[in-house]
Amino acid sequence: MKHLVVSLAVLMMAGCSRAPEPEWTEPEPAVAPAVGVQPGVVPIDAEPPLRPREHAPSVSELSLRDKAAQLIMPWIGGEYWASDADATHQTLQLVSEERVGGFVTGSGASPYDLAAKFNALQRASRLPLLVAADLESGPAQRFRGGTIFPGNMALGATGREDDAYAVGRVIAREARAVGIHMDFAPVVDVNNNPANPIINIRSFGEDPVHVGRMGAAFIRGLRDNGVLATAKHFPGHGDTGADSHIMLPVIRTDRARLDSIELVPFRIAVHAGVDAVMTAHIALPLVTGDSALPATLSAIVVDTILRGEMGFRGLVVTDALNMGAVVNRYGAAQAAVLALKAGADILLMPTDVRAAVDAIVNAVASGDIPLERLEQSVQRVLDAKERLGLFRRRLVDLNQVARHVGTREDRQTAEAIARRSLVLVRDDSGLVPLPEARRVLVVAINDEGSTALGTAFTQQLRPGVQSLQLLRIFPASGPLSYDSVRIAAARADVVVVIASARPVSWQPNAVAIPDSAAALVQQLAVQGLPVVVVSAGSPYLIGQMPAAPSYLVTWSGSELAERAAADALLGRTDITGRLPVSLPPWFVFGSGLTRIGRTSNGSR
Repeated sequence: MKHLVVSLAVLMMAGCSRAPEPEWTEPEPAVAPAVGVQPGVVPIDAEPPLRPREHAPSVSELSLRDKAAQLIMPWIGGEYWASDADATHQTLQLVSEERVGGFVTGSGASPYDLAAKFNALQRASRLPLLVAADLESGPAQRFRGGTIFPGNMALGATGREDDAYAVGRVIAREARAVGIHMDFAPVVDVNNNPANPIINIRSFGEDPVHVGRMGAAFIRGLRDNGVLATAKHFPGHGDTGADSHIMLPVIRTDRARLDSIELVPFRIAVHAGVDAVMTAHIALPLVTGDSALPATLSAIVVDTILRGEMGFRGLVVTDALNMGAVVNRYGAAQAAVLALKAGADILLMPTDVRAAVDAIVNAVASGDIPLERLEQSVQRVLDAKERLGLFRRRLVDLNQVARHVGTREDRQTAEAIARRSLVLVRDDSGLVPLPEARRVLVVAINDEGSTALGTAFTQQLRPGVQSLQLLRIFPASGPLSYDSVRIAAARADVVVVIASARPVSWQPNAVAIPDSAAALVQQLAVQGLPVVVVSAGSPYLIGQMPAAPSYLVTWSGSELAERAAADALLGRTDITGRLPVSLPPWFVFGSGLTRIGRTSNGSR
């Protein structure tokens, strides 16, 4: 153990310098990361250009405990760790003592920190580790300096499969550069419930075929560039009204409805060659006969429907087993056993790694789980690692990180997608583009976790107007803040409200703005003031302030999305996106107004 800690410390301090290696570490040839493939080159059913199987041990060579551990994927923080940090020692124990099969990483570090950490852990592991991450909207979700995109619903708004492919391609290149091999994306849930607190803009939209087409293109972008793609959350989390991180949503959907809506994108994903499918912690009593059983733990859902009827042969990954929908009733040990019995291959984030491994070992030893069933899953995990080339090359070259992460080309791709995704839902007063040389009040409605909303927006907007004032409202804001907005609004020629609302785990109310803030905007609009609402997230916010005469959706609070929205209001860019969801009762799927940007001489 002391030797392993020293190895990790040396590698994290010295970048790409080599620490002494255990005798079982394979030689690592200098192989450049995979390069991108242009859309349309690789057929939909072709194998990705990943390395062929090589040097994997036979499943029979592993002990029973090592077999069980290969299925366990704990969470580790993405932040920088000192060599003597508790997290360093704890994670090394998971690698060297528990011998887990891989990790899913959190966010926080620079790409160099993350790459050095993964290299160190790979050196400490007897078998190569499979490293995964949630990169739904781009690598910047997990490490600083990575490219950020406006998200799946923004892609749905462009309607361009090439855009979805490009996002997958960029994610894959940047992920492999830092040592991430598997993306827990794309979300192919059909978001047909406007009140869904956890999917929302993470979905491509509400039309099953549209979601499936965009998801398949995203999957091809990942696979063509060497990263495993994961379609989630099977059999469909889009019609839920509760957050499964907190409680078990119960969906009273019958099989006919599943076949016609929720399962459609997953069938398309399977046909596109998706590498993995993540299960949902939702109860489907009309399908399983049990209103308390999560789909993750249901053999009917996983083994019968996904594997048997849909013919899926890849990895089945559970959603996180520490989520309330599972752990509240089953705990770490029982949840692991039930998930494996149901057909899962990777057991994601159990609350207690050792308890989960012990439970699987005991279940196999007692005959509750056949050894053959366990070995099927282990073989799939080893096969995935072989196809990724991890038995030949498990380390990344830190000297190559800057060549592949956050490049100008990728930022330009993200910016172009953000502009194409803008949807002008309503413009009853003709405020978009804004009349030139006007006094503008910008009101930023922030959530408590963000103070930056509106900053990039106002920086981009300010040079194009006569004067600009920025006021911020937070959930805790009191009457004085609201009075300040009313006074400033009366003096402005145009009031632009930019509001942040997006799905956040464990926060079911995050997809709405505070009622008091919505009431303020509604009041200003009813008074006849020229109000433009910019939704930097959920498109459903218009339901909270239906009187707003102009409504623009930019899908994200990222800097690139805010700049795109500001340029649209100034007439510097075209607005061509279309709603990938309906906004009842006013606007249907496909709605959206077109605006052509002003030319250099100011004409329209």
